[in-house]
Amino acid sequence: MKRKKLRLTPKQAEHMLFNVLEIGSRMLVSGAEVQRVENSIYRMCTAYGSETTEVFCMTYMIVVTISSKQFGTITLSRRIHNLSLNLYELLYLNALSRRMCSTLPDMKTVDQKIRQIKALPSMLIYALISSSFTIFFGGSLPDAAVSGLIGIGIRCVELLLQPLPLNRFLLVVLLSTVSGCMAASCVYTNAMFSLDKISIGNIMILIPGLMFTNCIREMISENMLSGLTRLLEALFISSSIAIGFAIAYYLL
Repeated sequence: MKRKKLRLTPKQAEHMLFNVLEIGSRMLVSGAEVQRVENSIYRMCTAYGSETTEVFCMTYMIVVTISSKQFGTITLSRRIHNLSLNLYELLYLNALSRRMCSTLPDMKTVDQKIRQIKALPSMLIYALISSSFTIFFGGSLPDAAVSGLIGIGIRCVELLLQPLPLNRFLLVVLLSTVSGCMAASCVYTNAMFSLDKISIGNIMILIPGLMFTNCIREMISENMLSGLTRLLEALFISSSIAIGFAIAYYLL
């Protein structure tokens, strides 16, 4: 079966590139490594008729230039302001990018799919992560239930704080403090709960394990600047988590 050929106008090409950048930026925010984001953007742009595609991606910036005889040369950039590390969302974004390369859906369909991906539920994922790691590290079922509820609370607090102009590291300190306070409060009200097991389940929500893994992969792939940036950020986030829980236990 032959691939259908598209003839995009400059306006359609700009719309396409805007959506491709949206997908690429959300992939980067959700935890994809730089090389994967660059490759996905290149494939999507090429599939939609770009004859020359130049992609430059770093931890906090994506710049893409596409050119073709049909629509000329178009350049768009996207600044990445935060990282949420959501593999659930990354799974759907990767599937959408593959679908765009294989079936070439129109941009209205792509717009709709992006909106659906943005609306994916996340609170239950926070609860699942917290409760699962609590059991993994030896916690009881009541510990896991409390840890899951605190995970939902962490997500609610995160959503409340997101509109505020907070530094990422300060945000992690605040979330860690709230998490530690909720865990300590539950243990003080009922001695049957284990503070360390509940806390370690909640800590795993904030631990930048994927970020640290990606920094190693990017340095191996010779993306040294992005790799070193992620490494430093992972170290600072880990320190912020420790500071936040220390503040919580000091207060309580």
